[in-house]
Amino acid sequence: MVSNSIRFIFENKIKEIKNPDPNETILNHIRLELKKTGTKEGCAEGGCGACTVVVGELKKNKIIYKAINSCIAFTTSLEGKHLLVVEDLTQKNGSLHPVQSAMINFHGSQCGFCTPGFIMSLFSMYKNKTSYDKKTIEESISGNLCRCTGYRPIIDAAKSLKKNKPDQFKKNEKKTISLLKKIRPKNISINNKFKKYFAPKTIIELKKIIKKNQNAEFLSGGTDMSLIVTKQKKDIKNIIYLNSIDELNYIKEKVNYIEVGATTPLSKFELIIKKYYPDFDRILKRYGSVQIRNVATLAGNIATASPIGDSLPLLLSLDASISIESFNKKMIIPIKDFFIGYRKTKLRKGYFISSIKIPIFKKNIFKAYKISKRIDDDISSVCASFNLEIVNKKIKDIKIAYGGMAAIPKRAFYCEKMLLNSSFSEDTILKAQKSLEKDFQPIDDMRASKDYRVEIAKNLLTKCFVEIKKNKLIRLSY
Repeated sequence: MVSNSIRFIFENKIKEIKNPDPNETILNHIRLELKKTGTKEGCAEGGCGACTVVVGELKKNKIIYKAINSCIAFTTSLEGKHLLVVEDLTQKNGSLHPVQSAMINFHGSQCGFCTPGFIMSLFSMYKNKTSYDKKTIEESISGNLCRCTGYRPIIDAAKSLKKNKPDQFKKNEKKTISLLKKIRPKNISINNKFKKYFAPKTIIELKKIIKKNQNAEFLSGGTDMSLIVTKQKKDIKNIIYLNSIDELNYIKEKVNYIEVGATTPLSKFELIIKKYYPDFDRILKRYGSVQIRNVATLAGNIATASPIGDSLPLLLSLDASISIESFNKKMIIPIKDFFIGYRKTKLRKGYFISSIKIPIFKKNIFKAYKISKRIDDDISSVCASFNLEIVNKKIKDIKIAYGGMAAIPKRAFYCEKMLLNSSFSEDTILKAQKSLEKDFQPIDDMRASKDYRVEIAKNLLTKCFVEIKKNKLIRLSY
């Protein structure tokens, strides 16, 4: 069955939108159509958190609540979900939610513009966590900016929260689950003012759509693609939304590799990858806020092909491979061969990434570092990743990759060749530093000068050596 409507739960009712604009953001729908103006627009790119809302999804008869940036999510993505905005937290009798009461009691609001976003981020934390320590609180609000520098009272408010009784959403859970079951997502096909939107439920349906729409743009988390609408003020004419396909949302842990489905959100992936590569998890924490990681995917980061995509040098050093498919073909491409130019890849029109396979190097040491102007939610100046095996103080296997050093994320092949089968010593590392000048000729831009990038690349190589030598993390933020 194919529908041209989307349905979601709002204010304990099923709301239906017939033939919606595929480029309308959730934020605009909330403010202009639902007439709820507590949710604010600050940056229109998912960086400030003023637009934060929470969506509930039904998974195995349980509602999973996620904070997201409504300014860079399209209304069509609400299909089959429960939308919660800041006004929903206050009950009809005027009673406040514990998060709202805590913000008042600890004077957590100054000018008030960012406050609704903070409340929704803390509400998501309240629904998903059983305790609220400093680390949990800071991560939960890492995607929310306060321009009045009012973080201390907000953190104090969060610390005061206790799960001593169910909130109104817990009390209404059975009713909400019943409503969500009535609007299980279905195949969507929308044609609105020369803009097309498809949301298939299965890979088979996806391939049928691709066959007839090979110039369509694939959308998953949309944390980068949506900026075409919000920042460039352009239309995306033909969209195929992948996140309704459950077959693409998975993680398989095998003996020698991890396989990650294309629509698996980073917040799900990070729970698994940290068991094998803790530094990968640390980079993901700095990749973006909770709101971003709740929707962003590895496949999207790969397909975007930004030279400063944080996951890309890590995947390169881990020798990952990418499965891509069209309506009638399948192929596997090593990620080291995937990037062919600035934001250009071997992913042709009509092909989509279906999964990523990451080898598990049981004998190797894996290190990754991100250099940016601020710790949280910032774009890299340089990102570096090292994967090496050391046997009897000799480097028996090594893969090094950098982001921000070239037009594409790139392996440091000259440096690898210099280090392979060499002694693991300071002299060797100093010589290898020089070889990085052959691997990379970076540019000057607003984030860093070329000389700074080269110096940082060399220093990160030394940092890797020192951490391994001393068997100790040397980090400012951990």
